[in-house]
Amino acid sequence: MIEIRKLLVQRNNRTVLDVASLDIQRGETLAIVGPNGAGKSTLLLALAHLLPITQGEISFNGKSLKQWDELEYRRTISFVFQSPLLLDMTVEQNIGLGLKFRGISKEEIRERVNRRIKQLDIESLSKRRASQLSGGEAQRVSLARAFVLEPELLLLDEPFSALDPPTRAKLIDDLSALLAEDQRMAVFVTHNLNEAAKLSHRIAVIIDGMIRQVGTAKQIKSKPADETVKAFLEELSQ
Repeated sequence: MIEIRKLLVQRNNRTVLDVASLDIQRGETLAIVGPNGAGKSTLLLALAHLLPITQGEISFNGKSLKQWDELEYRRTISFVFQSPLLLDMTVEQNIGLGLKFRGISKEEIRERVNRRIKQLDIESLSKRRASQLSGGEAQRVSLARAFVLEPELLLLDEPFSALDPPTRAKLIDDLSALLAEDQRMAVFVTHNLNEAAKLSHRIAVIIDGMIRQVGTAKQIKSKPADETVKAFLEELSQ
């Protein structure tokens, strides 16, 4: 579904991302792990078509992003950021806003919003305003808002990093179940290898802007591709 070939992204004449080749299959969840400043979020932004590509190609459904209509492509993806970025309205209004912009009927919006509210266990919050939510509640709303659009590609940029451990663990469990049920293709960035193993089919380790290894958590832990990956894993375990 996604093919990346010879991708190069530069900022101020400095290479921040250099990906020779990466494929992501339909229905797959791929985790991107790596140290701070490694290029993880840059890759996500490139996939979202929010960042200019210096060289190379990203193809989605067999068509280069350069050939996609901007609006048409935007409607195939949903992006969940580290901060929920909710508007000052109720939970159900926030979740249904994207559908409203797309001209979906009120009846269908209500049906789809209610379904995602139930799946993410936020029924009791539906009439509450966004400003009254805790961090974990707000992130659940943000996820519901992304899933309700039924995107072909879901992008998540460290969506759990600001949450306390119990809230984080429960949300990871619920998201894991939801991804398995929907079988939706997702790419998410995290610093946590255990979190990546829990949620993903495969993990891509990115260091200094380059993908050093792609595989399951077990494969990466048992046989690091090189000394750089090995050192990164050792740092994580400390």
